[in-house]
Amino acid sequence: MDRARKLAGRAILRRLISQSRPTTTASAAAASPVSTFHFAGHRHQQTRSVSVESLRPTDTFPCRHNSATPSDQSEMSGSLGFPSLEHLIDATVPKSIRLDSMTLPIFDSGLTESQMLSHMQQLASKNKLYRSFIGMGYSNTFVPAVILRNLMENPGWYTQYTPYQAEIAQGRLESLLNFQTMISDLTALPMSNASLLDEGTAAAEAMAMCNNIQKSRKKTFLVATNCHPQTIDICRTRADGFDLKVLAKDLRDFDYSGNDVCGVLVQYPGTAGEVLDYAEFVRDAHAHGVKVVMATDLLALTALKPPGELGADIAVGSAQRFGVPMGYGGPHAAFLATSQEYKRMMPGRIIGVSVDSTGKPALRMAMQTREQHIRRDKATSNICTAQALLANMAAMYAVYHGPEGLKAIADRVHGLAGTFALGLKKLGTVKVEELPFFDTVKVTCADAQAIADEAVKNEMNLRILDSNTITVSFDETTTLEDVDKLFKVFASGKPVNFTAESLAPEVHSAIPSGLVRESPYLTHQIFNSYHTEHELLRYLHRLQAKDLSLVHSMIPLGSCTMKLNATVEMMPVTWPSFADVHPFAPLDQTQGYQEMFKNLGDLLCTITGFDSMSLQPNAGAAGEYAGLMVIRAYHRARGDSHRNVCIIPVSAHGTNPASAAMCGMKIVPVGTDAKGNINIEELRKAAESNKNNLSALMVTYPSTHGVYEEGIDEICKIIHDNGGQVYMDGANMNAQVGLTSPGFIGADVCHLNLHKTFCIPHGGGGPGMGPIGVKKHLAPFLPSHPVVATGGIPPPEEAQPLGTISAAPWGSALILPISYSYIAMMGSKGLTDASKIAILNANYMAKRLENHYPILFRGVNGTVAHEFIVDLRGFKNTAGIEAEDIAKRLIDYGFHGPTMSWPVPGTLMIEPTESESKAELDRFCDALISIREEIAQIESGKADINNNVLKGAPHPPSLLMSDTWTKPYSRDCAAFPAAWLRGSKFWPTTGRVDNVYGDRNLICTLLPVSQMAEEQAAASA
Repeated sequence: MDRARKLAGRAILRRLISQSRPTTTASAAAASPVSTFHFAGHRHQQTRSVSVESLRPTDTFPCRHNSATPSDQSEMSGSLGFPSLEHLIDATVPKSIRLDSMTLPIFDSGLTESQMLSHMQQLASKNKLYRSFIGMGYSNTFVPAVILRNLMENPGWYTQYTPYQAEIAQGRLESLLNFQTMISDLTALPMSNASLLDEGTAAAEAMAMCNNIQKSRKKTFLVATNCHPQTIDICRTRADGFDLKVLAKDLRDFDYSGNDVCGVLVQYPGTAGEVLDYAEFVRDAHAHGVKVVMATDLLALTALKPPGELGADIAVGSAQRFGVPMGYGGPHAAFLATSQEYKRMMPGRIIGVSVDSTGKPALRMAMQTREQHIRRDKATSNICTAQALLANMAAMYAVYHGPEGLKAIADRVHGLAGTFALGLKKLGTVKVEELPFFDTVKVTCADAQAIADEAVKNEMNLRILDSNTITVSFDETTTLEDVDKLFKVFASGKPVNFTAESLAPEVHSAIPSGLVRESPYLTHQIFNSYHTEHELLRYLHRLQAKDLSLVHSMIPLGSCTMKLNATVEMMPVTWPSFADVHPFAPLDQTQGYQEMFKNLGDLLCTITGFDSMSLQPNAGAAGEYAGLMVIRAYHRARGDSHRNVCIIPVSAHGTNPASAAMCGMKIVPVGTDAKGNINIEELRKAAESNKNNLSALMVTYPSTHGVYEEGIDEICKIIHDNGGQVYMDGANMNAQVGLTSPGFIGADVCHLNLHKTFCIPHGGGGPGMGPIGVKKHLAPFLPSHPVVATGGIPPPEEAQPLGTISAAPWGSALILPISYSYIAMMGSKGLTDASKIAILNANYMAKRLENHYPILFRGVNGTVAHEFIVDLRGFKNTAGIEAEDIAKRLIDYGFHGPTMSWPVPGTLMIEPTESESKAELDRFCDALISIREEIAQIESGKADINNNVLKGAPHPPSLLMSDTWTKPYSRDCAAFPAAWLRGSKFWPTTGRVDNVYGDRNLICTLLPVSQMAEEQAAASA
C-alpha cells in the first residue's frame, strides 16, 4: 500500500511539473540546460528553456492601473463593432490632431513599483532636514499617528469625491462642519468656509470680498507691511484683474482721506512676530467706511484676543500647524471667517445643517458652493476645489487635543520663545526687540548673515529679515535642547553659562494683559470627547463608514476622472524628508525636491507638447487664473493692453467664465451645434468682430459634451489669425495623453488637473494641483515668488513674471510625488494605453446603455471620447423622474451618481476611467438598466408617479427598519434591488437631504445637542 501511494504521488508530482513548464520547441530544448530532479533516490533528467521575458521584473505598474486585460479589450472592442482597440481609437480621435507616438525624455519604458520606491528614496536622501525656525506662516507640527494612519494614509478618506451626494458623505461633512466650528470659535466670527487653498490666496479672496462689499466703488486696498511677503505679492497680482490698487504701507502711514479705500489687511501676530492691539485701528478704519481683514494664526488665537473681539470684519489664515506637515509648501487648509452680514459673499465651500426626508438633521454643501458654475462670469470667486483632506486633518487635530490640549501646546510654544528671548538678553551679544510676541522673537544684530550661517552649520535655519535683523520662530516640535543650541549660535560658539531649563522659572508671558484671550472656544462636546487614541480611532472610523469612496465602488463622474490612486504613489508623501521641509528652506537643502520638479516639468512638457511648465498653481481654478494672467501679461508686454475679450464656448468647463472675469476680461459666449460641437461659424464671427481686442479663447478638449471635435485645429487657427491666444482647460487630458496634446493641437497654454488625469486623489474635495504649461513665447511670463524665485521649467532666457499665484513657490509640493510616480511607472506606452482604455471603457458603457437611455452626443463616427452624456430629460414627462432621482437611486445600488445636470440640465455625464475593470463597468451598467426598468414601472402605471422607489431613494437603514412602512413598494425592493447587494451593501446613513431647507436656514457650525433636537422637531412639524 505504501509503495502504491509513493508511485501515485510521484506520478502526480511529475504531471504537475510538466504542466507548469512552458512548452518548448525541439531546437530550444536541445539548447536548454539540463535540469536534474531527485525523487526517493531516483534520478530524472530533462531539458527546458528559460526565456528572457520570464526573467524580467514582475512588479510592473501599468497592468495594475489599466484594468482591461487584452482579452477584455478584444471582447469590448468587438461588441462595439471594431476588430481591435486600435481601430476604435482611429475612429474616435481626429486624424488631424493624432500623434504618431509619445516618447518621454526619462522613464520612457516605465519603472517598476520597487524601482520607483528606490528612486524616491534617493530623492528624499537629497533633502536635508534642518531644524526650521523660519516661520512666515509655516510651522513644524506633530501629526498624531492615529490621524496620520487612519486619515491621511487611509484610502477610505483620501479617495472620496467632493460631497455633492450628501447622503453618502455625512462622515466627511461632519468633519468639515467641525473644521468650520473650530475656525469660528477661534476667530470669534460666526461664519467660516470649509477651507481655501492657502493663506495668501485666502487673503486675496478677502480683498475681493471687500471690493464686492463696496460694489467696486472704492479701488484701493491697503496692506500692512507686517504681513507675510508672499501674501502681499498675491494680493498685488490678484488686484490687477479687479482694477484695484494695492498699497503696502506701515500701519502708521495708512491714509483714508481720499475716500477710495475698500479694505485693509493686517497680520496678527505680524510676520516678524509682533503682537499689536488693533482695536483702535479697527475703529478708525470703520469710521472711514473701510473693512478690516486680519490674517491670523490659529494656535496663537488660543492665547490671544480673537479678531472678532477686536472688531475685524474678515479673518483669514492657514490651519497648517494643526497637525498638517509643512510639505515644502502644501497642501494645507486655509480658512476665511466673517460675519453673518457677508455670508452670501463668502468664497469656497460651506457646509450647512439641513434635514433629510424623514426630518432628521443632515448635512450638505450650501448653494453658493457651486455658484461659480451657476453664475459663471457673475460669480464672486472661481474656487472649484478646496483642501478638504487637510481641513479634516486639522479638525481632527483639534478634536484629539481639545481646547485644553491646544492651550497647553500654545503655552509651551510661547514659553520656549520667552525662554529664548530671556537667554539672548542674558548673553548680551544681540538686542531683542521689546515688542509683545507669541512664538516669534525679533532680534537686532550687527551681522544677520553671519548668525544665520552659524545656525546652518548647526543644522538650523533662521529667517533673515534684513542685514541687521533676524527672526526666530518656535513650534510644538521645538525642545529645550534646541533652545540651548540656539544660545550657542548667538554666542558665536562660545560657552554659555546657563541653560534653557535653568531660565524657565524666570520667564513671564510676553502677551499684554489686554490682549490675553478670556473667551471660551471649542466648547462643543465633539471637541471634548475623543482625547484618547482608542476613542479618536473609533470616531474616525464611524465617520469613514458613512462615506462612499473608491474603496467601495467606481465613482463615474464626468470631467472629474476618479481613477486609481495607487498605494505606491502615495507612500513617499508621508516620508519626513518630503513632509517636514519648510517651503523657504535654502535651495541647497532641497535638492531632492528640485530634481523631482525638473524631471516632472520635463515629463509634463513632453506629454502636453509645451515648452515650459509652472508648478506653482495649487488647484485647477488657480491654474485657469494663472494661464489667463500669463496671456494677459503677454499682450501687455507687446503694448496690447486693450486686448481683453475672452471667447468662451458654452461647452467649456464651468469655472472658465469666473476665471476670465477675475482677470478683468470681457466674456463673449459662443454656442454649440446640435451634435454638441462648438459652432465654428459663430466663433469665427465672434473672433473677427472682436479682432482688435481679442485676448483669448477658453476651450475644453475633448469638450465637456464628451466629443472630440473635428474642427479644433481650425478653431485654434481662427483665434490666432485674429490676434488671440488659445487657453485649453486640462480637465479632459485623460483622453489626450499619448494620443494628442494641447501644444500639438494648437493651444498656447493649458492647465493640468493633476488630481484628475495624473492621480492625485480627490481627498473628499481636495487637495488638487493645477500646473500650467505654455508655448515658448509665453514662458517669460510664468509666475515667480518674492521669497524663493521660481519660473518656468525649463526656465526661459529672460523672465518677466506676471506675479505670484500661490503662497508657496511650488504650490502644494508634497503631493507632486504622486503624479511624478504615476508618470514614471506608467512610461510612454502605459500612459498612452491608459487614454485608449479610458476611451474604450466609455464607449463600451455607452453601447450597453444606448438601448435603455439616449446618448446625447457622439463624434462623426458614432463614438464618444472618455466620457459620455445620458439624456434623462424625457423621463420627466413620461414618469415624473429627474436626474436627481436616478442619482439618488444609484446610492441604493452602492454607487455614487455621475455628474448630474451639467453641462446639460437633466442629464448624467459618465466617465469610467481606465482603472475600472470590465466587471465593475458591467455592474454599474446593470444598475442603470435596472433603474430604467423601475422607471418603466412608473410609465406603465404599475408604480405610483409620486410615491415610488426612485422618489423615495436613497433608503437608509433607519427608514427600512422602522416599525411602520407605508411605501407602496417593499422594503426588500428598496434595499436590495440587485443580487450582488446581498453579499456586500454600502448603506446610506440618511434619507434624501433637503437642500432648500438648508439654504433658507443657513447654519454652518455645530449645534448643541439640545438645539439639534429643537431643529429636528421644527422640521418634522
